[in-house]
Amino acid sequence: MSVAHDAAAAPDRSEPILVARGVDKTFDRTRALNGASLELRAGEVHGLLGANGAGKSTLSKVISGHVVRDAGEILYKGRPLNLRSTREALEAGIAIVMQETSLAPDLTVLENIFLPELRRPGLLSYGSMRRRAGELLGRLGHEHVLPLDQEVARLSAAQRQLVEIAKALALDADLIIFDEPTASLSPSEVERLFDIMAKLREDGCALIFVSHRLEEVFTITDRVTIMREGATVAASEPTASLGQADVIRHMVGRDIGALYATPGLQDAGSEAPVVFEVEGVATPPVVRNVSFAVRRGEILGLGGLVGAGRSETAEAIFGLRHRTAGTIRVDGREVSPRKPADAVRAGIGFVAEDRRFQSIVPDLSVKENLLLAHLGAHRGFGLGYRSRQAKIDELMEALGLPAERLLDANMLNFSGGMQQKIIIARWLLLEPKVLILDEPTKGVDIGTRQAIYEILRRIAEQDVAVVVISSDFEELLGISERVVVMSDGYSIADLPSAMLDEEKLTLLAAPRTSMARNTELLTRLAQECGGAGFWVLLDEDSLICLNSVVADRTADPGFAAGEARRLQDTRITAALAARAGEGQAAGFVEEPEGLATLLVPIRTRRGHDLGWIGLTLPQGGERPDAAQVKERIEALNAEAG
Repeated sequence: MSVAHDAAAAPDRSEPILVARGVDKTFDRTRALNGASLELRAGEVHGLLGANGAGKSTLSKVISGHVVRDAGEILYKGRPLNLRSTREALEAGIAIVMQETSLAPDLTVLENIFLPELRRPGLLSYGSMRRRAGELLGRLGHEHVLPLDQEVARLSAAQRQLVEIAKALALDADLIIFDEPTASLSPSEVERLFDIMAKLREDGCALIFVSHRLEEVFTITDRVTIMREGATVAASEPTASLGQADVIRHMVGRDIGALYATPGLQDAGSEAPVVFEVEGVATPPVVRNVSFAVRRGEILGLGGLVGAGRSETAEAIFGLRHRTAGTIRVDGREVSPRKPADAVRAGIGFVAEDRRFQSIVPDLSVKENLLLAHLGAHRGFGLGYRSRQAKIDELMEALGLPAERLLDANMLNFSGGMQQKIIIARWLLLEPKVLILDEPTKGVDIGTRQAIYEILRRIAEQDVAVVVISSDFEELLGISERVVVMSDGYSIADLPSAMLDEEKLTLLAAPRTSMARNTELLTRLAQECGGAGFWVLLDEDSLICLNSVVADRTADPGFAAGEARRLQDTRITAALAARAGEGQAAGFVEEPEGLATLLVPIRTRRGHDLGWIGLTLPQGGERPDAAQVKERIEALNAEAG
């Protein structure tokens, strides 16, 4: 029996909208749910937590009609809920945004957003659908990023996730389950999603939020339910009453050490020779000019927002995309992979972002999936599996994977964390010189994340050059020695991770289009005054330049966009010292070399620090009125708000 969706009925926030008790589910020999329970109220964001394989996704699929439970009771709006299909769930007002998107790849973004409506009789109004889609994507802040007429198959994994979220919002559901919705989103996009979730909560919608990122759980949820081995071990606990250690202890049944414990990491590869060089790589229209180098035993982070071209750069390097320009060198020797087999033979391994569609062959056994890369590198008669057996045994033990699970007929029976370990082991079998990992901890629990970080450190210790792409800026800064920042298809900065934090990285990674007004102002100031305009982030003893326009080279402040400098190594030390004194200098500060510099702080309306905009003038040049320059800068700041 299904429950009809009454859109007009106001939700009663005093009573649970959904109650699940004693829910069981078994797949073949695996018991996914073992008496699981959950209580959800309207107008709350409820976190559903647990390690990989704990049963979170299975319980979510039972509630949303994807899976039929074996036993137990579910009440929805006070009445029994016995769903037999996702269609019944949608009609009842229950929608799910799944970790692995369930979109129709050959349909457009517009058609996927309104997919449930396509089956209804009568003519469709594409004009009305287009207007509604524009409003939905506008709420997500992506009305211009997701072209409505583009086929979903041509979108990145992160863009597909955004379409999935828009599709759920289009249903106007009373209960929405978000299953790892932020796995492919950048920090700014996560904030935008949280704003949407907060608005839905205010409107009385009940939200289930499944995430492995504990910082997100503490940010957005009101209560949490924690699962372990298919059972509920903590039910409807107020989030504010728990600490991170409490949550982890419930999830994994034990305490774990510091997540990013990386002793000596910052100096690991500083003196080692360069193993991997990428220079001027382009694959239009997404990747235009990307360059970086990685030393032996170094972990390099490739950071940026969705659409910056990070994944596309990795695919071009690995021979999955056609390169129109650029040079790739491994151990100083130029290589030009036209297909993945070429990259494998050159010593390059690649763990793709989308496990399910890019890395797993469901019709092959676990062992056959493990040995896929071996087949690409193997030459000669037969499969050559026996030659790898000793290494397989060693890797399975090192990764904590039961050897007997290699005989499983389907990789999809594994949890996301187990799948990822097998995919990483696939490349370690070949002992690559370079290993590129795109979102290596996407959709895995905190215990598995720590295990993957340990694996990456172990790989680096074996003199492999490691490149990690991640939308989780905290993760990127925690495991990398250096970060190369990408924006709009360009590599724009290469900085030690010790000099960065999440805010600085987010500002550096901002699309160049979002800096248009800023660049226009800097250009006008530099040209009108015959000097140099710049935007910098300042610490006690160093700065990072976000943007710079130099009209007169004699007024160069000593740094360029994307560069970091110690304050004492710049040409504007006097202005920087005045800024650090009693207060901001009232006007231009005379520099030792005869230059003159004006610094103006910029902040959001909420007082959030966005750095400083400066103007440096050459020796002997005419000084404009400092108050007027400050007014122009502050006016721009007010517009940006």
